[in-house]
Amino acid sequence: MNRIIVIGTTGSGKSTLCKGLSKKLGIKYIELDKLFWKANWGWSKDDEFFSKIEKEIESDRWVLDGNYTRSQHLTWPKADTIIWIDLPFWLNFYQCFMRCIKRAYRKQELWPDTGNVESFGRMFSKDSILWWLIKTYSKNRKKYLAQMNDLSLSHINFVHLRSRKEVNQFIRNSND
Repeated sequence: MNRIIVIGTTGSGKSTLCKGLSKKLGIKYIELDKLFWKANWGWSKDDEFFSKIEKEIESDRWVLDGNYTRSQHLTWPKADTIIWIDLPFWLNFYQCFMRCIKRAYRKQELWPDTGNVESFGRMFSKDSILWWLIKTYSKNRKKYLAQMNDLSLSHINFVHLRSRKEVNQFIRNSND
């Protein structure tokens, strides 16, 4: 495992797994959200976003956190491993909800120099990450199942983790 992509619905634990693998394997951690989001919840245009991604994935060893379908044409051909965190909806929702509460309470900036913070009002708005989870959970599961079985992606080692226990075991058992 040298070029790893971690996918999963929002709140599944992608960042936590990526940070754990980055530390354990001594490889670069790339967070797509950090490359995408601008100040005041602004979005990067595709050419700018793609340029940032291309620069980050030039190295031989990295672990990448994110589900941006628009960038798969850049990242998936370079990946040797894709790890899908596929938790039950209730657990995913619980983790996402608790993360939102903590972030809103702490007024924690999500990505450096953006000023983007969670708020209690945002949690229940049309821009809510919780609403995004509800809207995309089933659709993402279908998409990831299809991708795992896509013969054109057979060069990629897919790892399907279905519980927190499996995620923790995977980190413990990962070797460089």
